[in-house]
Amino acid sequence: MKKLIYLLFLLPFLLSSCKSKKNLVVVPVRPVMSVDSLRPDTSGLISGLFTPDHSQLKELQRTPKQKKNQAAKSVSTVSSVPVGVAPGTLITHSNVNVPSTYKGIDRVVKYDFTHRDVPEAFDGFRIAFISDLHYKSLFKEKGLEGLVRLLIAQQADVLLMGGDYQEGCEYVPELFAALAKVKTPMGTYGVMGNNDYERCHEDIVREMQRHGMHVLEHKVDTLRRDGQQILIAGVRNPFDLKQNGKSPTLGLSPEDFVILLVHTPDYIEDVAVTNTDLALAGHTHGGQVRIFGYAPIIPSHYGSRFLTGLKYNTAKVPMIVTNGIGTSNRNIRIGAPAEIVIITLYRLRQ
Repeated sequence: MKKLIYLLFLLPFLLSSCKSKKNLVVVPVRPVMSVDSLRPDTSGLISGLFTPDHSQLKELQRTPKQKKNQAAKSVSTVSSVPVGVAPGTLITHSNVNVPSTYKGIDRVVKYDFTHRDVPEAFDGFRIAFISDLHYKSLFKEKGLEGLVRLLIAQQADVLLMGGDYQEGCEYVPELFAALAKVKTPMGTYGVMGNNDYERCHEDIVREMQRHGMHVLEHKVDTLRRDGQQILIAGVRNPFDLKQNGKSPTLGLSPEDFVILLVHTPDYIEDVAVTNTDLALAGHTHGGQVRIFGYAPIIPSHYGSRFLTGLKYNTAKVPMIVTNGIGTSNRNIRIGAPAEIVIITLYRLRQ
């Protein structure tokens, strides 16, 4: 109870997400609560807000028998697909809490994304998605080391990054040198966040390219496997719609499977993202401070609509919004676990 009283006293002083005040919305004192597609981080009453449960995953390198037992414990949730979403779309998700030895990361959020446009060659394709590291904020050296080990253990086919990498230009070289240790068959792709356009942009581009990573600023790249392909499109500075208000997906084919990578989920609502099958975004930090699911400050002009988890824009394009990893303005996370996202693609079986 003392912790709760202390926390409520601090709330007026806490800012929950990216340092840029663009699109910052203070949620009313008595908001209309929307059902979040990721509920576990708000369960367990107040104790669950302060102490993440690390009981599900004892170690990352498990024996086949241990993996089977772990799978039995992890319950996947089938998310209801709204009317108007492309036919043949099925999305399930589950959360796995990670051990405290991986400092700075609380959980892995796993999605199975089934879609009719996923090519046969990409059935079972695994995507790792991270965003909002804000290195060094609450996320520091030990957290970065743990993140790299955790990502390597996931054995993803590609690593996608959603921006807001740093809290100082002096940290950029060591950050990307560490992330470069994560080797995937299809490489690493990233966009920039508002922090990265405010400072260090050229440093980040240089370090990413130095390590063979792909910078997607209003660009589309093709991932090829066995003569088939999927497309990864990235958005340049999504807060400047005067310059970047035309989605890079508009010129693509509806038959291609297209993933749109953008820093803020607001872009997916503000701009027509035609031909996008799945969008990935960060920026919100999941509120960074949430009490019983309520975030007092959210960096979005849509309030809590795109706060975290699986969401849909008005055009019914599915998007996954991650809580991210680091912190901004205040080095505290409550009720919004730091996470990485793993998405497995499946081809729809007729």
